[in-house]
Amino acid sequence: MLRSSLVSLFGQVDFTEADVEALLSMSQSREARSGQTLFSRAQLASQLIWLYQGSAALGWLTTEGVFRPERTVSGPAWLDQSSAWLGKCHAMDAQAQSLCLVVAWPLPALRRWLRNAPALSVGVITALAREVDALSASTHDLMHKDAPARLASWLVQHCEPTPSDVRRAVVQLQGRKRDLASQLGITPETLSRLMRSFTRQGVIVVTGYTVQVSDLMALRLLALA
Repeated sequence: MLRSSLVSLFGQVDFTEADVEALLSMSQSREARSGQTLFSRAQLASQLIWLYQGSAALGWLTTEGVFRPERTVSGPAWLDQSSAWLGKCHAMDAQAQSLCLVVAWPLPALRRWLRNAPALSVGVITALAREVDALSASTHDLMHKDAPARLASWLVQHCEPTPSDVRRAVVQLQGRKRDLASQLGITPETLSRLMRSFTRQGVIVVTGYTVQVSDLMALRLLALA
């Protein structure tokens, strides 16, 4: 399973079999339970860290021991692939929100392999570029879009298409709704109000932590507002 995920992890590059075997041999995996710390800002980063399965949150652990999430990540997705390259501590704290499988690549071993692995080097650069692009888009939304547009944009980004009807989709909310509200820069009350507004407009139907998108085109238009 991990082998088949490497292409999506590092991008559509022409991996050699030696590249794949090297990545697998270098990888270090571990499970984490919900609420368990995956890494902290106090730790010097020495690995590229990937969330293979599960849901995790990136945010800030206060001095009182309260974790304040900034954004939620669902695997497969990177948790931190930049701090180790910069030789600095992790930029944020990370906490498991469900049972997680985390895979890490120690930077010294990866660096040695990249010296003679051009395809893998391109893959690493591509993966970093995708992360920068996603963070830039998220920052733009927070600075320039109002709350309804930010929520609509987030839902569009996390849609899973419905094969039987291209006009519909589904979004599985990972973690607590108040964590999503924090990620969008709004209060939980505002999130609930916006969900009700979208429902009244016939755009979505919310059942627990499942959002059925009834009109994907309308949702996309709301995201552009």
